[in-house]
Amino acid sequence: MPHYDVIIIGAGPAGIFTALELSRHPGLRILLLDKGKKVEKRRCLIEAGFETCQNCLVCSIMSGWGGAGAFSDGKLTLTSEFGGWLADYIGKTRLETLIAYVDNLYVKHGAPPRVFGQDDARIREIAMNVAAAGLRLVPARIRHMGTENTKRVLQSMYRYLEPLADIRTGVAVESILVDQCKVIGLATADEVFYAPLVVAAPGREGAQWFSQQAENLNIPMHNNQVDIGVRVEVPAVVMKEVTASVWEPKMLFNTKTFDDMVRTFCVNPNGYVVLENTNGIITVNGHSYADSPSDNTNFALLMSQEFTEPFDKPILYGRCISSLANMLSGSIIVQRYGDLKRGRRSTPERLARGLVTPTLKVAVPGDLSLVLPHRYLIGIIECLEAMDKAFPGVAADHTLLYGVEAKFYSARPQLDGQLRTPIQGLWAIGDGAGVTRGLIQASVSGVVAAQAILEQIG
Repeated sequence: MPHYDVIIIGAGPAGIFTALELSRHPGLRILLLDKGKKVEKRRCLIEAGFETCQNCLVCSIMSGWGGAGAFSDGKLTLTSEFGGWLADYIGKTRLETLIAYVDNLYVKHGAPPRVFGQDDARIREIAMNVAAAGLRLVPARIRHMGTENTKRVLQSMYRYLEPLADIRTGVAVESILVDQCKVIGLATADEVFYAPLVVAAPGREGAQWFSQQAENLNIPMHNNQVDIGVRVEVPAVVMKEVTASVWEPKMLFNTKTFDDMVRTFCVNPNGYVVLENTNGIITVNGHSYADSPSDNTNFALLMSQEFTEPFDKPILYGRCISSLANMLSGSIIVQRYGDLKRGRRSTPERLARGLVTPTLKVAVPGDLSLVLPHRYLIGIIECLEAMDKAFPGVAADHTLLYGVEAKFYSARPQLDGQLRTPIQGLWAIGDGAGVTRGLIQASVSGVVAAQAILEQIG
């Protein structure tokens, strides 16, 4: 029966940074588990030649060393203004201090030195331009690693931790073990591991699993939102003027019809649209390679949805909408914006006549109006038309819309200021625990948990 001082569930940024911080304590017995593969062995079967998602038992895009962020384009958003809710727990001042701390660790392991968004005069000019179109720019400094550089950074972290922790990939945790309101370890399909301290960092892929664990352990939960929308693909030249200065312009728009908030998310200059598989539901995302640019830029337009009563299952709601696109296309739907406005489906022939060549080759031409609720479609259309005033060409007929893009956030467990649950010895951190939504704040949450553990054990 293996015994450890600390067990970490999940090898995404939250779990990795927990281990990095704990490794400062010499001799600490650390076990780090993830159901996915090592980063160098993670490969989507579509890249191997399959035309559609093969619904792998463990998705290599979503699980494994580095988490879902390993195949993102590695944007480190160096601000406390978005990317999660950690400020609610640790305060804005400490959050900003720890953002700088984890950013330095990323650089130490190979992240590039350049930071976008530091030209204040240019940012003010862009903000005024988008404000005239009815949008609000949220400034942020961004360190862009690129997908291939992100992989190298993660490999560096693995090499550093390998002699300091017991790292096991390909191991799925089935349950967290508790006795008399104290954590005692966890169980996998084949083995039981014991430790008085457990850090749950399940990632987005593990959000549903963690919610079930919390319910089993009677941990009070608060439902988060679900973000639903589309990924937009335009010629890179359309947004080059802003992405050259800011890289990822975060913009907010209030719709006229419903007064809903639509936001841009995950802008990928010269990037690629990709698939994600979250527990059998295929959604769309985007990334970019620093060394392998495409001719297009892609970004998400998302609307957040919260529920009160009688319905309180935002993840289920998002999964149901996403599954409609899967049911109609067997994969992801792609539609020309002009076809959407004219109330007709896109066809392979219409796509071929367009000026934008899809970077996601397996997307199926179709009609997103058969999938997305009317309220979402109106919000997306109104936002695109507003963006077109600031960036002419965004709302052109040949602009491509991929759907569905959905971001699932776990219900937030009851946590204290150190991210401890009411179960003694159990921490819950990262995107999968509903407290963050991005690389930087997820990484910070790992440091917060580790520092609390180190303080506790002396």
